Amino acid sequence: MRVYACQFDIAWEDKPANFAKVRRMLRGAAIPRGSLVVLPEMFAVGFSMNVAGIWEDEEGPTHRFLRETARELGVFILGGVVARAPEGPGRNLAVVYSPTGERVASYQKIHPFTSGGETAHYERGEEIVLFDWQGVSVAPFICYDVRFPEVFRAAVLRGAQVYTVIASWPAHREDVWATFLRARAIENQAYVAGVNRCGDDPNLPYSGRSLIISPRGEVLADAGSEETVVGAEIDLAAQEAYRRELPVLKDMRRRSWY
Repeated sequence: MRVYACQFDIAWEDKPANFAKVRRMLRGAAIPRGSLVVLPEMFAVGFSMNVAGIWEDEEGPTHRFLRETARELGVFILGGVVARAPEGPGRNLAVVYSPTGERVASYQKIHPFTSGGETAHYERGEEIVLFDWQGVSVAPFICYDVRFPEVFRAAVLRGAQVYTVIASWPAHREDVWATFLRARAIENQAYVAGVNRCGDDPNLPYSGRSLIISPRGEVLADAGSEETVVGAEIDLAAQEAYRRELPVLKDMRRRSWY
């Protein structure tokens, strides 16, 4: 089984342009059917606080694009979508569609980025989410969440084998991004697919560095700084053998420290 990261320069608040680019990139990547394809945070619009201008419901164009792309390529596809609470703030989501076009998961970002003004426009999520990818348990997270290891630990205690972290992570903190992704993989003996954007928006430059990391902390794929699609194999047997060899999760003291 393979997971793929689609890293690209997001056109600011231009959904048709971003749909066209992603479609072209994925069609050219020869992705096997049944794979998990991961797109960045707010991939259709960029990291925008303009909730009123970009939000959509489940029948909106971004959901439609994800459904159609999942069906066309025969893959599971995960991407960032902006929704809105009724008469309220935005919701920064990671949504997942199956090869049949069914929405199988929706995760709301638990930790909006206060320093970037996100908490003024987006409400906090409350729930960790896991979904089944052909027998693999996947926990999706979003960007700033990666700074909070407790939610990753909670997910692995519920059975997570793979984490996805979709992001709009700025270039000046590139090393921090890579360090956090490796740490979350190592401490939970889990695969991590961190998918960032590259290029620039009106506020910041982004250096990409989408990474797929093994449960041992090895970098299996590194997208560098350019637009590209990279992939890696998910080997559950090897992961399980490693967890038996070094039983970190079994040695954990399962109690609340808060």
